[in-house]
Amino acid sequence: MTQFWGATLLSVILAFAITAILGPAFISWLHKLKYGQEIREEGPKWHQKKSGTPTMGGIMFIVGIGISVIINMVLSKFMGNLSNAVMKALILFAISLGFGAIGFIDDYIKVVKKRNLGLTAIQKFLLQLAFAAAYVVIMYFMGLLKTDVIVPFVKYTVTIPLWLYIPFVMFVVVGTVNAVNLTDGLDGLASSITSVVAVFFAAYAFFKTGTAPETGVSIYGMALLGGLLGFLIYNKYPAKVFMGDTGSLFLGAAAALMAVDLNMHLYLIIVGFVYFAETLSVIMQTTYFKYTKKKYGEGRRIFKMSPLHHHFEMCGWKETKIVAIFTLVTLCLCIVAFFA
Repeated sequence: MTQFWGATLLSVILAFAITAILGPAFISWLHKLKYGQEIREEGPKWHQKKSGTPTMGGIMFIVGIGISVIINMVLSKFMGNLSNAVMKALILFAISLGFGAIGFIDDYIKVVKKRNLGLTAIQKFLLQLAFAAAYVVIMYFMGLLKTDVIVPFVKYTVTIPLWLYIPFVMFVVVGTVNAVNLTDGLDGLASSITSVVAVFFAAYAFFKTGTAPETGVSIYGMALLGGLLGFLIYNKYPAKVFMGDTGSLFLGAAAALMAVDLNMHLYLIIVGFVYFAETLSVIMQTTYFKYTKKKYGEGRRIFKMSPLHHHFEMCGWKETKIVAIFTLVTLCLCIVAFFA
């Protein structure tokens, strides 16, 4: 128990310290390379003042989290009872890193090559499917794959056949990754919300399971928290750096994989409510616009702008207020889910 608490505490402290210390030099480097974010014209007009803010900052917390997990892995060699937990944390990080790499390629094409579209939608989708499938395959051959799904509130577990479970996991992971990507539209929004989600899964893994390798989720979740808190120093309003797709795809994968690992796929609907509300707002807006354009000759909108955070901006809410309320909603729902 003492060793586990030590590993968890080390995870959050290391990830925070490395990310926070790395920040100034990394942001300065991005400025020198002129890796600035281009703000899309269809967004709120006042966001244009953010144009040129360095992006790809997700590398900062990815490095912090990665070093934290690796140091824990090295130390676990001297603490045999933690080796399985740390190995699980390493697997979660490695697959999340794969998704971060997809985002990095997309950012690189857009920012460095100056091609606005980056990767095509189909390229992103196929690459994301590949890494989601890789996670399932790795877990299967390591004997760690469980095809159970816990149903919240009713305390019931459903066992899904493997042939159906694999596409289900791929859908959950890819869906969550893209939902988090859509949420990353305001200074500190995705960082703040995912910090809360990380704490939820870390706490659930320890207090509700308390066994290795499930506690590897706790180690990884706390490393994720530390990295994000270090990043928020520079990403809070007014942001000095954006995480880019590099960071948002990594975070989406991290949240989804922790849920899958704990058989808590359906809990993502609760704790990730903001993620999916953002996604649903885009789907509703796009569908309704196309329908009304076809029927009435002009497209009509449900929201003033989508994703949802932009709707509230157009209603006059400040960015800081939106981030605070969305994060508070996530915190309240995480508390509900913890006792569900």
